[in-house]
Amino acid sequence: MIDRIVQLLKSARYAMALTGAGISTESGIPDYRSKGTGLWEKVNPAEMASISYMLSNPKEFFEFNITQWSKYADAEPNVTHRVIAAMEKAGYLRGIITQNIDNLHYKAGSKNLFEVHGHLRTAHCMNCAKKYEFDELVNQFSKGINPPRCTCGGLIRPDVVLFGDPMSGDFYRALEQVQKCDLLIIAGSSLQVYPVAEIPLYCEKFIIINREPTPFDERAEVVIHDTAGKVFESIAEKLDIYY
Repeated sequence: MIDRIVQLLKSARYAMALTGAGISTESGIPDYRSKGTGLWEKVNPAEMASISYMLSNPKEFFEFNITQWSKYADAEPNVTHRVIAAMEKAGYLRGIITQNIDNLHYKAGSKNLFEVHGHLRTAHCMNCAKKYEFDELVNQFSKGINPPRCTCGGLIRPDVVLFGDPMSGDFYRALEQVQKCDLLIIAGSSLQVYPVAEIPLYCEKFIIINREPTPFDERAEVVIHDTAGKVFESIAEKLDIYY
């Protein structure tokens, strides 16, 4: 199956990657739906990670979410992030679409990156739109200031897409790019969160690398149910690229 993936990559005119939370578990970040460890097994995401909950219960919203998000700050890219960045640099991938907000593709050096659910590098005031580094939220929270406030008194929120938010500009830019795509490598995504889960339908062919089955497995050219790190390490070896 690795040989088939490499063959498809070498013959593709415009290959891209789509990644989800499953690729970051090897960096110590739990995913959302894995049995026994998935974050969404314990809480209702449509409530705890929603714009309506942030506005109606800001203290509880930040208590839950900043505790989770601050864990991402020290996480480092793993083999999957590094191989994907190296594949882009070598010309095998034209761009990376990610559902993840953990900054790990960014840290790994991916350039043509579409963070469709936003990221945890910046934040902004909902009142005056003043921009902040994400660290400002963590610093205020650690000092007991909850919810985090702007100098104008407005609420500071992270630049991530919450449930109930409109999709980011990156999502629409990714849709434009993927219209050209003849091969999409999907890694670590359950393909259950819409509208991102529709992206494979825009591509001629796609490959799925995910530990659990997805609703799109039957349509894929290749399906591997395994950890992403192991698979991408093998792909890098076959492509003879350094990561």
